[in-house]
Amino acid sequence: MDLLLIVPVLLFSVVVHEVAHAWQALREGDATARDLGRLTLNPVRHLDPLGSFVVPLALYLLPGDFLFGWAKPVPVNPRNYRNYRAGDVRVSLAGIVSNLGLAVVCALALAALTALQGIPQVGGSLGAIIVAMATYGIFINLILAYFNLIPVPPLDGSHVLYHLLPPAAGARYRAMGRYGVAVLFLTVAFFPGALGAALSPVSAAFSWIVGVAAR
Repeated sequence: MDLLLIVPVLLFSVVVHEVAHAWQALREGDATARDLGRLTLNPVRHLDPLGSFVVPLALYLLPGDFLFGWAKPVPVNPRNYRNYRAGDVRVSLAGIVSNLGLAVVCALALAALTALQGIPQVGGSLGAIIVAMATYGIFINLILAYFNLIPVPPLDGSHVLYHLLPPAAGARYRAMGRYGVAVLFLTVAFFPGALGAALSPVSAAFSWIVGVAAR
């Protein structure tokens, strides 16, 4: 039952993340994603078989509370941005901001549902399902925002660090993108304790938000 609730929340969250990149890229002057049909909430346009299904399912079945996934990266051409450096940073951070926004929306929904659960029409099994999905939505979106802030190419946070480095160092740093995600997942597989420590800020924020929202 948990998986049936988690999957749609995760899929919606990663789709919104990619749409946010596409939307911000268009604002910066690049219509590549829009022209390729990626400025839409239609999940078919965004989902990646490995990142949207296989990896989340495998992580769900493994011990621990870590759940992650991704959609197909939105194609953009930063050279079309009116301001290359500022545009690249804003487009990269747009996905993170969208996940933080979804976490806030889920927290508000959880607070409202908690306050209304004494009403028979709101309580019951349907109300419990919605409360569970809102709770999962908070946790999943905090994870997505936090994970994408990690400055390891090609994650979103790496674009910010790239522009802070000298050109030569930045080029070498960006070249790490071909190995970055593999290194992260090997770290998760072989050093699960390190992952738990790294995610402690997310766990603390999640506990605080749910505690406040569910009063």
